[in-house]
Amino acid sequence: MSRAPRFIMRPMSNHSLTPPFGPQDVEVLERETPFQGFFRVDTLTLRHKHYNGGWGEPVRRELFVRPPAAAVLPYDPVRGEILLVEQFRVGALEWRDTPWCLELIAGIADKDGESAADLIRREAVEEAGLTLGTMEPIAAYMPSPGGTNERLQVFVGHADLAGAGGIFGCPDEGEDIRAVTVSADDIPALLESGQVDNAASLIALQWLLLNRARLDAAWGGQ
Repeated sequence: MSRAPRFIMRPMSNHSLTPPFGPQDVEVLERETPFQGFFRVDTLTLRHKHYNGGWGEPVRRELFVRPPAAAVLPYDPVRGEILLVEQFRVGALEWRDTPWCLELIAGIADKDGESAADLIRREAVEEAGLTLGTMEPIAAYMPSPGGTNERLQVFVGHADLAGAGGIFGCPDEGEDIRAVTVSADDIPALLESGQVDNAASLIALQWLLLNRARLDAAWGGQ
């Protein structure tokens, strides 16, 4: 017979959104790397402090290890257009009618000393033939911290999208990427359609809806 989980209510600081713990409250007892390919999987045995003030028992966790990543939404305030890229994604095979996904231009930091901004400027040329102008950070977030250490920085970038679009990518990396321009006025319908269903793109598109007027005022003359 299964037992219901036991919940113990203890007094805590009211309304505080600051965690009471830090890295010093985690003890990694063992770390192994059972898989190393294009990506890496680590297995950690660790224990950490509990809200009751004591230490928990050791637990085993698998961690999908990825380098930092960055993504950008190119925006042309003069034409009122954005640019998205479409490419095959193996992770979408089981979840979508088609595994070809509409996304932001994005990449992982695989060059020593390359900043997130430099990375995304390089990727914009490789994936869409674009030279970006002014960029503004939108957000930095962890897609799934329960299982991966990946952290992704998202930007919006000023771009001249006249004549933009086409087929791009690095063939030696197996890339086959279609860049497409979309009217910024169509963003609400695009979001409602469900065609865009990855976190970075959803964040950036909704951010632009909230900040478009300000960007138009700031970038309209560039």
